[in-house]
Amino acid sequence: MLNEEEAENYGIHPGDRVSLIWSKGKRMVASVDVSDKKVKSGEVGLFEEVWQKKKIDEGSIVEVKLESRPLSVETIKKKLLGQTATYEEFHALIKDIADNRLSDTLITYYAASGFVKPFSDKEMYFLSKAMAETGEMFNMRIKVADKHSVGGLAGNRMTPIIVSIIASLGIYIPKTSSRAITSPAGTADTMEVLCPVSFPMDDIKKIVKKTHGCLVWGGGVRMAPADDKIIKVNRPLAVESYDKMIVSIMAKKVATGVDYLLLDIPVGESCKVPNMKDAKYIEKKFKFLAKKFGMKIDVVATPAREPVGRGIGPALEARDVLRVLQKHKFRPMDLENKSCRLAGRLLELTGYCTKGKGLAIAKDQVKNGEAWKTMNNIVIAQNGKKDWNSEEVMQEVNRYEIHAKKSGKIKFVNNKAINEVCMNLGAPKDKFAGIHTHVRFGKSVKKGEKLFTMYASSDERLKLGVIAAKNNIIFHI
Repeated sequence: MLNEEEAENYGIHPGDRVSLIWSKGKRMVASVDVSDKKVKSGEVGLFEEVWQKKKIDEGSIVEVKLESRPLSVETIKKKLLGQTATYEEFHALIKDIADNRLSDTLITYYAASGFVKPFSDKEMYFLSKAMAETGEMFNMRIKVADKHSVGGLAGNRMTPIIVSIIASLGIYIPKTSSRAITSPAGTADTMEVLCPVSFPMDDIKKIVKKTHGCLVWGGGVRMAPADDKIIKVNRPLAVESYDKMIVSIMAKKVATGVDYLLLDIPVGESCKVPNMKDAKYIEKKFKFLAKKFGMKIDVVATPAREPVGRGIGPALEARDVLRVLQKHKFRPMDLENKSCRLAGRLLELTGYCTKGKGLAIAKDQVKNGEAWKTMNNIVIAQNGKKDWNSEEVMQEVNRYEIHAKKSGKIKFVNNKAINEVCMNLGAPKDKFAGIHTHVRFGKSVKKGEKLFTMYASSDERLKLGVIAAKNNIIFHI
């Protein structure tokens, strides 16, 4: 830390990197902060983390030498000005993020740069490549399949079902997922209800070798590690640019060694992707990157007028998944049907079967119990409980029912309102927080009929959820 006025006189700014040189040529590099009170002119203050690295005696004479700005910082500056960057510049940026050399403030500036000007196809390729190469790579020398949703639709927890179907047929599908960014639960949050999701790379390989699949958190390994740091700064605003989202997804696929990728794009007025024009933009970018990385890809963009499944929130979504796999009488058929349809498309993409045959095969794997058997094996391999019953997943927590104030037909389901209510209830941090919906889009309801039930582990969170539900109408009648 330098005195603010003195630093200004020397042309040194907060965030600049300087060399500190003291007795007998000892040297270290540190980043600068300034203060008008904590240090006087002619003094250098050291933060604890700097002091611990190299002890400098109080009162020592220190030479302060301004270093050139790191290439990573110059790259952020270029992107904020809407300029293009090279692979070397992006690699320096991503490596510094991965190695914790940049502050959250600088990472936030980088995340914001995606809204200044769209990244070119070449830049997105550079970013995806750099992000994958600066972390661990999953390499078992096997053909790997993967399904991914761009997210933004509440519920829609198809991934565990699809992984179970695909792996039950002997196809390798090591699934690494992010935690929730803009929704009440991600696949990793949901699976964590059933079993641990954080494993080192060697353990993941053992799980995959044993079960043909896994459902783990990508942040648990150094797989595209810069991505998780970027996600962290995106989370408070619950927003990310399409380009950042595409790079984030593709970097993880490259790191996982994916050969066949099925991409799900839910499209709806209150979803992350609001219209087919945007969906086409995303599809085009993904297909370009897939070709560059030698992946086969199938993109499915589907209208999304409401959540897929009944539960929204980690435990409620886990219950829906198990109800489908265990053929429970209350299973959400929309979740089962969409999961089987996409699993079928992935089977056809891998060449397991000819076009048009995949859906029937996927349905059979659910019907004959092989998909549930595989899911159970994956949960056990990930140190979870054996033979989960779908009805024991949700614990008894505080609940509150919302009823229709008038009779009529449901003409609109606000996905953003669902997210707002669930996050106020405490999801995804509170695994048992969320809502269970009782009605569907286009259906008629009567005054007083139950629309949805809210769940939260504390009275305070439930009260916040009730307030949010009043201010954010989910079902428009």
